[in-house]
Amino acid sequence: MNDTPTPYFEELNDELVVVFNNVMWIEEAALKQSYFSDITLKDMHTIDAISMYSEKSASQVAKMIHLTPSAMTTAIDRLVDKGYIERRRSDKDRRVVRLGLTHKGRVVYRAHQEFHRDLTHNLLKDMPGSEVETVRRAIHNLVSYLRNVRNIKGEPWNI
Repeated sequence: MNDTPTPYFEELNDELVVVFNNVMWIEEAALKQSYFSDITLKDMHTIDAISMYSEKSASQVAKMIHLTPSAMTTAIDRLVDKGYIERRRSDKDRRVVRLGLTHKGRVVYRAHQEFHRDLTHNLLKDMPGSEVETVRRAIHNLVSYLRNVRNIKGEPWNI
């Protein structure tokens, strides 16, 4: 797109602002109304960063979600106490501690993934394939822009 705004530019800009301002609030509200009301959205994003498929160190997770090591330790302790994650010592080197999800953590992880899939489904519903491709390209452009902004600021892109 060139620098000349389309007739829809302001409308799209306004709607993007609405999305950015509301999606996390709605996600937090959905979490509070669920079986998992004992965790915050920040806790959920910690669980999401650990993921079901690979164990990570606390420092890896802290970098991914932009927490200091001490804040990460506090978050981990809270999620261990609530039964969502566990610390697992390496069999090869007992000094190495990895984080993994418990059964309860895997259940909330799947529910969180489903929340995001539902958002995507609703974004794309009733669109023909050509429009879905256009949305895909637009979102790709937005992600590329965000990645570039982070790189300019010297912050890692860990997502």
